[in-house]
Amino acid sequence: MMTHIELLRQKIGKDSRDSISPVMKWLNPTLLQINEQGLTYSYVVRHEMTNPSGNLHGGISALIIDDTIGATLIVFLEDFLCVTVNNTIDYKSSACIGENILAETLILDSTSRIITVQCEIWNADRSKLIARGVSRMLKKAKPRGMEGHQIT
Repeated sequence: MMTHIELLRQKIGKDSRDSISPVMKWLNPTLLQINEQGLTYSYVVRHEMTNPSGNLHGGISALIIDDTIGATLIVFLEDFLCVTVNNTIDYKSSACIGENILAETLILDSTSRIITVQCEIWNADRSKLIARGVSRMLKKAKPRGMEGHQIT
């Protein structure tokens, strides 16, 4: 059976319309990269993702951060389910309709019980940080019958 990382590597360069996450389907990012510590996705800011000023809505930034961190945990912690302990988000700048943005995760720390993951949202050329979120998650063993559950 393929690992989650092996399965996800097959999706590099593809959009997320076949994701198991309804939110990921709606956001529809393209997976750009998997490395030892995280994932990178590319998004296009659509009208329905903006506030009345035409900028990326802060709630959508939070959604991107949370969902990208969730995808990272599914890939790197196959034997665990994770429950959010806390989320912290710092908003730095904005993005407009039609703009390409990147969400990049990094596992900052992992103990036997808690994992801390950061997600940064950047503009396409990484010259402008849009938001940075950090989540601390409680690791819980998967219930019986979910071992080996695939992310296809």
